[in-house]
Amino acid sequence: MRHDLKREILDWIKSIAFALIIAFAIRTYIFEPMIVPTGSMIPTIQVGDRILVNKYIYRFEPVKRGDIVVFKYPDDTRQTFVKRVIGLGGDEIEIKDGKLYVNGNLLLEPYLKEPMIGDFGPYKVPEGHYFMMGDNRNNSKDSRFWENMYVPKKLIMGKAVYRIWPPGRIGRLE
Repeated sequence: MRHDLKREILDWIKSIAFALIIAFAIRTYIFEPMIVPTGSMIPTIQVGDRILVNKYIYRFEPVKRGDIVVFKYPDDTRQTFVKRVIGLGGDEIEIKDGKLYVNGNLLLEPYLKEPMIGDFGPYKVPEGHYFMMGDNRNNSKDSRFWENMYVPKKLIMGKAVYRIWPPGRIGRLE
């Protein structure tokens, strides 16, 4: 009887250890849930929303303009930010009269809640880097205001793909 109990306990320990290893691998390399602490992406993402980050997608496809990405802040890599990709390597970004131009073409942004205030740029995005902006443009600490304006690809952790909380707002992020 005692031998059976030891065996069962050992089987439980092995099962739990295996589950923890699998969970750690999934969170590290595939998907990671995150809580959004600021309003820089309002109205697309609200303060306190829980999002799911796809951490493997950029191994198979390029970062695209319009993607919502999670990345290490280039001025302090201990911080994690969520922003929208606006400029790709080689792009020229300019804001004139509250309108955003990429390579001289007006970028239509239906996800913005209000027009931007101010003029910025032009900025030339270096190859292998990205220019990021929050959807809450008048209230976002983004590429326009950083010391290191551009995010290198190595700092991008993944693409924010899905809101998993709160229940009334669960859905794909666009």
